[in-house]
Amino acid sequence: MILTKQYRCIHSASCKCTKGHLSEDVIFLVFQQLNWNPKLIATLSCVCKWFDDLAKRVLWKEFCRTRAPKMMIDLQSNGSHNVDGNWRALGKLLIYCSGCKKGGLFDRIQIPGHFVYRTRFSRTSGKSFLLPQCRSDVLYVSDPCEHLDQGEEGDVGFFRGVFKSFLGSKARKLLIKRGAEFHPTEVCPYCKAKLWNMLQAKMIPQSASCRLGAYEDCIEYYVCLNGHMLGICTLLPLSDSEEASELE
Repeated sequence: MILTKQYRCIHSASCKCTKGHLSEDVIFLVFQQLNWNPKLIATLSCVCKWFDDLAKRVLWKEFCRTRAPKMMIDLQSNGSHNVDGNWRALGKLLIYCSGCKKGGLFDRIQIPGHFVYRTRFSRTSGKSFLLPQCRSDVLYVSDPCEHLDQGEEGDVGFFRGVFKSFLGSKARKLLIKRGAEFHPTEVCPYCKAKLWNMLQAKMIPQSASCRLGAYEDCIEYYVCLNGHMLGICTLLPLSDSEEASELE
């Protein structure tokens, strides 16, 4: 393939693309061959505003569709061309465990955030994180990312999720009705929106700890204005029989 046509970047005065760059179609085909590699998409976004805009509009969207196709179809099934927040935020949520820091959102222990290779998100599991009056909402929640042997905290698990059409959800309406407060300083690590504390709003059902395999009084999670959810829990220890079945 001979590539001759190039386009000048006019989105940034400091941009180094002085000789122009390839068309969107060509970049799309290149990243398609790279299977929408998230590290390369993030690297491309740092080149200039034109590439950053392309990554937000196209590349992260295709990454999400490739990584979780059924989930993306469902999230867009209401006719929207975009999910709440943006595609880059959703892409990060799929592959990044936010961890926690002292004095931050979960002021219990210091565990750095990190990327994960693959995480299963479940719509069925999401029902367990909703009060009975909100069970008609659609919420996808990940399996807990386990960080074992954290001293006095024991085995810690981080989980994350996303609501479908959060703006019209019953969970959001109930948060507003109960006068839930935003966290005074911290914001969503995925989209930088303000966060509601579901524990403070008394909106964490007992079924959530059962689903996570966690202690009932050691689970907390937040939901941001765009419907991204992130939480922490202390995991119950495995019984001898459970350990044996895992080895088998």
